[in-house]
Amino acid sequence: MFNTFLRTNRYAAAALFFLRFYLGYQWFTHGLEKLNAPEPFNAAGFLAGAVGKATGDHPAVQGWWADFLTAFAIPNADVFSFLVLWGEILAGLGLMLGCFTTVAALGALAMNFAFLLSGTTSTNPQMAIMGLFVLVAGANAGRYGADRWVLPYFKAAVGNLFGRKPKNDGRGKTPTRGAFVG
Repeated sequence: MFNTFLRTNRYAAAALFFLRFYLGYQWFTHGLEKLNAPEPFNAAGFLAGAVGKATGDHPAVQGWWADFLTAFAIPNADVFSFLVLWGEILAGLGLMLGCFTTVAALGALAMNFAFLLSGTTSTNPQMAIMGLFVLVAGANAGRYGADRWVLPYFKAAVGNLFGRKPKNDGRGKTPTRGAFVG
């Protein structure tokens, strides 16, 4: 019932507008800080610090995550630095503009959980919870944003790419909303 409310109700969409804009602003400004820093952003120190939190009687980082960081993330720290920097900026823009909102929320959640698994707290738990609401709401979270116009054309383009034909509305016209025959 609550899921249906989040996914279809226009009042929920209005509340989600403010929620996603706040989240987007947070991600975007954090990404811009990294982009405009005097030194290029490098995640290697953060990753090494996370591995250091995996020891002791009550480790903040699980052993399996520390193993992943040691074996994969630290050797590829430049790639992860690039992904975090541009992931924050693009997720922020997507959420603020309401453009590909679900994809932006999913990317933001992935970063939130990676930061949480790495032993940081700060605002990550709250942002993850808010991001889950945006993700569960799906396209309704972008109703008052660019998704309202972008998604129908994107769906139509993807449908055309895979050879789907738009439904006929009974008057000999096809909708511009991207509805397809299954």
